[in-house]
Amino acid sequence: MQPTITITPSVLYFGSQVLLLSTLMPDGATNITPISSGWALGDSYVLGLGLNGQAARNLALHDRLVINIPDASQVDAVERIAPTTGAREVPAAKRARFRHEPDKWTLGGFTPRASELVRPVRIAECPVQMEAAVTRTTPVGVDGEAVAVEVRVLRTHAHAAIVEQGTSHIDLRAWRPMYYTFRHYIAQGEEVGVSFRAEQ
Repeated sequence: MQPTITITPSVLYFGSQVLLLSTLMPDGATNITPISSGWALGDSYVLGLGLNGQAARNLALHDRLVINIPDASQVDAVERIAPTTGAREVPAAKRARFRHEPDKWTLGGFTPRASELVRPVRIAECPVQMEAAVTRTTPVGVDGEAVAVEVRVLRTHAHAAIVEQGTSHIDLRAWRPMYYTFRHYIAQGEEVGVSFRAEQ
């Protein structure tokens, strides 16, 4: 048995999937926000957002969005838009490392694709795109600077190349999602086992 020690990590990002949120700006344009705090349960997704970010402000005004899931090949595009914000006035806490960018679509090399059930547009290059609606927002943390936004997925789109033919199952041999671990981007690794609940 391995010995353990007590540590105090500066962040607790042991690993979450990278997501790109499409949300509606007050002027009707679609903003893109990269996040790494999200998880699914059934047809619900829970998203962790800082209140000083544009995505949280947008969702408070318009409760529809798209959760776009990039793959590992898109790491450079994600990192190009990561230090930007859609806010015209960059919040004081972000000014040292972030800058305003009105056109993240061009900066990231992304193509807008019309959604079917929501106004924010999808990112065509992302292998998975989920149109969703906010169902609940809950303050998170003792400082009140973040929220957990619960959304219900209304419709899911996927590139045909990653879907097993004749099914709605993602082909894990073709799908290579990207994770954020201790502020590093990690591609999904080798399969080490299969749950008894897996659909074969």
